Amino acid sequence: RDVDVKGFWIDRHEVTNAEFAAFVAATGYVTLAERPVDKVKHDDLPSYMMKPGAVVFVMPNKVDGTGDISQWWQYIPGANWRHPGGPDTSIEGREQYPVVAVTIEDIEAYARWKGREIPSEAQWEFACRAGSTTRFCFGNSDSDLGDYAWYSGNSNLRTHPVREKKPNAWGLYDMHGNVWEWCSDIASNRLPGGNVADPTGAEM
Repeated sequence: RDVDVKGFWIDRHEVTNAEFAAFVAATGYVTLAERPVDKVKHDDLPSYMMKPGAVVFVMPNKVDGTGDISQWWQYIPGANWRHPGGPDTSIEGREQYPVVAVTIEDIEAYARWKGREIPSEAQWEFACRAGSTTRFCFGNSDSDLGDYAWYSGNSNLRTHPVREKKPNAWGLYDMHGNVWEWCSDIASNRLPGGNVADPTGAEM
């Protein structure tokens, strides 16, 4: 369907560890993954998930084909934005990598501090497409994807510094690949047909 969005600003690249660290240093903010787990709200969790931590991508030895995300993503106590792979990892030397292990609550706090807003899904897609109508912002061919994105075929299944690949036509980097990005809503397929102005999907 056709969608219209009003004018908006968006950062040229994903929020980096350095940018998020500046926010934490200025405000003393503590991310959700660093806080004690609320045992009242989460009384049914296994004991290891009662410790502060985050979900981390772990490459499985074998994929069973069921779509069960636990074969790819595991809860690691002690993992957070400072220690993205677990307590024995660090962001030292990774200041220009995108920040990970942050929740929508964390990113909303960061956006408020910057005087900004999280884009809606429609805004994000508009920015990603950069005026294109093709499968990717640069065309339809998978063979060119490596010029614009870190993905399973070239990333060694890890994140990379921002701005290492080509930007789209509007000068925005990493709109395909590297890490998943937060939007303020969830895409809705139940919007009316025709031209839709500034659509919003389900709340996060």
